[in-house]
Amino acid sequence: MASIFSKIISGDIPSYKIAEDDYFFAFLDIFPLVEGHVLVIPKVEVDKIFDVPDEWLSKWLLFAMPIAKAIEKSFPCNRCGLSVIGLEVPHAHMHLLPINTSDDLNFTREKLRIEPSRLLEIQQLIRSHLSE
Repeated sequence: MASIFSKIISGDIPSYKIAEDDYFFAFLDIFPLVEGHVLVIPKVEVDKIFDVPDEWLSKWLLFAMPIAKAIEKSFPCNRCGLSVIGLEVPHAHMHLLPINTSDDLNFTREKLRIEPSRLLEIQQLIRSHLSE
């Protein structure tokens, strides 16, 4: 059975897409820790990051790099943090978040509830900085 992320990739479930190529798909987390929280996933359905095909691992970071830089331009932060946890969805994924302290990557904190209109604004803001 396809994971929720595979359904997002196929368009069966709508998302706030940030970027996509032949290998990866990036979209806003709709229950983020902070505004600007983006998930970056491989288009192959693999549960764990270290089971992703070897030749994809470096491509994954290269795909994520301009998104991370766009996040840093879009939100006041010290940097874009990266986390790989992978417990909630059995599909390898990385989290990119604007952070100011290491506690900003504390995934035990309560998630935000953001209105769809604000998610659309955040999507457009990050995407506007991708081409810079």
